[in-house]
Order: sequence, then C-alpha cells, then structure tokens
Amino acid sequence: MLNQTPMMAPEPFRFTPQGGEVVGSAFSPTFRALATVIVGGCAIWFAQLWSRGALGSSTGVSTGAGWFIAGLVLMAWTWWSIMVSRTRISKDGLHQRWVWDKALPFDDLAYAKLIRVRGLGWLIAPRLYVRTLAGKFTVFYGATPALIQEFERLGAELKAFRSF
Repeated sequence: MLNQTPMMAPEPFRFTPQGGEVVGSAFSPTFRALATVIVGGCAIWFAQLWSRGALGSSTGVSTGAGWFIAGLVLMAWTWWSIMVSRTRISKDGLHQRWVWDKALPFDDLAYAKLIRVRGLGWLIAPRLYVRTLAGKFTVFYGATPALIQEFERLGAELKAFRSF
C-alpha cells in the first residue's frame, strides 16, 4: 500500500537587507559610458553611410538600411535599459528593472552565488546567480558596494539555511 501522507514543503527562506531595502545601479558608470560610445558610434556610422548614399536607394529606405535601422533600434533599447536598470533587495525579494523586469521572492530561493571578476568590477558588473526550488535560474546585476555586500550576505545566509 502506498503512503498517502503528503510531503512537507521546505521551510521558506527569509532575508531582511540591512536598512530594510537596498537599491542601486545594476551597471557601473564605466560600463554605461562604454555602451553609450558603442551605440553612439554605430548611429554616427549609419548617418555617414546614409548621407553618402552607401545604403542603397536615395528615394527611400532600402533593405540594407532597414536592417541597419532595426539593429540600431534594438541597440538603443538595450542601451536605455542599461542606463535605467536598478536592482532592489527588499524584505519581499529581489527585483531588477531591465529589458524585462526580473523579480524573485526569497521563499522560492534554493541557491545563490555571487559571480564577479575581481579587479574588473568597474567594467564587468558583479552578478548574483540564483536558482529557485523548481530549478529556474535568474541573474541579478549590482554595481554598488551596498548591493554587492547584500549579495554576499544573502548567499551566505541561504547556504547556511539550506544546509540543514
């Protein structure tokens, strides 16, 4: 006969950031400046090609120019997302404004690890790699010292909590 007793769900993980909530930029100023230079340079290049007639038809938008414009629009959207992206850690969980907003409540966290390249934090934003109890993973970026400190504390507390 099968045991019909329901399995107990794991105890939910609770985390409270120091100060109640920590909010900061997801990307460093250097990375944002580099993104601006790349997107701006591509826009200037497109304008130069267009003004010389190097993109095809001078009476309208050719196929080549259309694809170039589509690529510029995607680059501009990503650039804008980098500029306004903010990461927030509150008592409810993790949230990041990005191309699409990302949110994850703490009670669903199974694993968290801070990933960073030491010495290059000014360029490559540290990130918190997290997995849910269902195995889904998400990455949250954080470029401020307060966010990085909370990422480290969150990872250590979650590891201690799940090791029991």
